Amino acid sequence: MPLDVVIGTQWGDEGKGRIVDLLAAQADIVARFNGGDNAGHTVTVGSRTFKLHLIPSGIIHPHTIGVMGNGMVINPVTFINEVEMLQAAGVAAGPDRLRISYAAHLITPAHRALDAAQEAARGQAQIGTTGRGIGPAYTGKTSRNGLRMEDMLDPASFYKKMKQHVEEINMMLKSMYRVDPLDENAVAREYAKLAVQLAPYIADTGGLVHQALRQGKRVLAEGAQGTLLDLDHGTYPYVTSSYATAAGALVGLGVGIVPVERVIGVTKAFQTRVGAGPFPTEVFGKTAERLRGTGKNPWDEFGTTTGRPRRVGWLDGVLLRYALRVNGVTELMVTKMDILSGLSNLRLCTAYQHGSQVVSELPMGPANLAPYEPIYEELAGWEEEITAVRRWEDLPEAARAYACRLSEFCGVPVRRVSVGPEREQVVEVPL
Repeated sequence: MPLDVVIGTQWGDEGKGRIVDLLAAQADIVARFNGGDNAGHTVTVGSRTFKLHLIPSGIIHPHTIGVMGNGMVINPVTFINEVEMLQAAGVAAGPDRLRISYAAHLITPAHRALDAAQEAARGQAQIGTTGRGIGPAYTGKTSRNGLRMEDMLDPASFYKKMKQHVEEINMMLKSMYRVDPLDENAVAREYAKLAVQLAPYIADTGGLVHQALRQGKRVLAEGAQGTLLDLDHGTYPYVTSSYATAAGALVGLGVGIVPVERVIGVTKAFQTRVGAGPFPTEVFGKTAERLRGTGKNPWDEFGTTTGRPRRVGWLDGVLLRYALRVNGVTELMVTKMDILSGLSNLRLCTAYQHGSQVVSELPMGPANLAPYEPIYEELAGWEEEITAVRRWEDLPEAARAYACRLSEFCGVPVRRVSVGPEREQVVEVPL
């Protein structure tokens, strides 16, 4: 039962989409297990760039089945827009190729309004949410008054449930946040129409994945966000509302305890994050501009979902080693090595310092990073452009040394490095 899991080892945005696209060539099912349209995976195939927020990025391969698991929260409008975008680009995205779990929860306009109101009320203590209603949708799920995809299968009762849902959140918007309420009848009518469109996609995806595994088919679990945004294991409270670690794949797909063949950790060759929260290795000025890019290229460091410029810094080996541990990562893939070309010196954080205390492992987890300063190891950079390189031995010696040092420091083999955004711009690292 070959289940592989692709997981982000940073604060998301590691380039998982292009790694999933690469691995999906050998997969039968590509299954997303957490998050909502606050995530964004970018896949570049030739001259075409696909930006997907909900649908698994492996759908670009025509032989795969895409699954959206019970651990997700689904904005129906985003889903329909992505289906139409894919179909316009010649990618089949009908119910025969896409399945949504009946147990996945819905995101509604009321969730989005509540998300915006709550973030505004935090003032200077804002978390930096995407404003997509993710947190309120998961809150509704855990408080047992959320709406699930299966509710859409009964049009009459769904209309009533939607209207009641908006009425309840309107009470909060008015009384707690002094925000104008939504029109519950208009929202209910809109979602009743969407229910007709989404109904053919709703299925028992847990059973589908389980059966595929029993038949020996290869399933690729596609994680969203990254380890440091995991609800339990990330930089709390500056985290997402779902489980973004490898163990979340089993819960978020409903497949029980099954053998996981590979846990593929994806990391950038440097560090980025969007939104507030601690970032020990963050850099500013010209170095930050150099790592971030201008925003003119879809591969630059601007959020796929929000368009916000990402905070950037040197690779944090302490956090990376922590992420590999909590996920049980078996192999590492390093993206955006090409961005480091032209830098004469590189830095890798190998420990933290707080006063006289030096630590190489996270004390009490990543939620308590604020007091720590990074300790760096200096590494040689390289001047050569590497985007056309396809063989390990053709990479500059310093680039190979950088990848090997990461593997040595983390104790996990680096299996591939990417040297550009396109599907073929990947270099295999020999065993």
